[in-house]
Amino acid sequence: MSKAVVIQKLESEQLKKNIPEFRIGDTLSIHVRIIEGEKERVQVFTGTLIARKGTGLSETINIHRIAYGEGMERVFLLNSPRIAKIEIMKHGHVRRGKLYHLRGASGKAAKVKGRIGGPRSIAAKNQEESSFVPEAQASETAEAANS
Repeated sequence: MSKAVVIQKLESEQLKKNIPEFRIGDTLSIHVRIIEGEKERVQVFTGTLIARKGTGLSETINIHRIAYGEGMERVFLLNSPRIAKIEIMKHGHVRRGKLYHLRGASGKAAKVKGRIGGPRSIAAKNQEESSFVPEAQASETAEAANS
């Protein structure tokens, strides 16, 4: 076996399996485990996803937020054991791969449009439509079954 195959096998064992599907522009809530002395607590960092880099075990995400009038940014290792949970708060619609232009922006200029629909909602809508039967058809099928 080559080195690359061995490394890939070791990395695949350490990858997290419960990472939700999210894109650039989404507002995420990252729950981070913080160890202070012998105590452990979870701290939540909520912000807009402005960049996603790398693949596999070394994939990172940049989260940007504005708190108390000051912009702050934090880089998280996506497969880190320090990350307890990732929640998607809001889906954003953007036309760029990296949103570095949000760093200096404030107010309305720093706003990301919301995404309406999307792959998950389309699938859910199709499922609802297939299970929905209009009243007229439902009464006709019921009469036919009774006859």
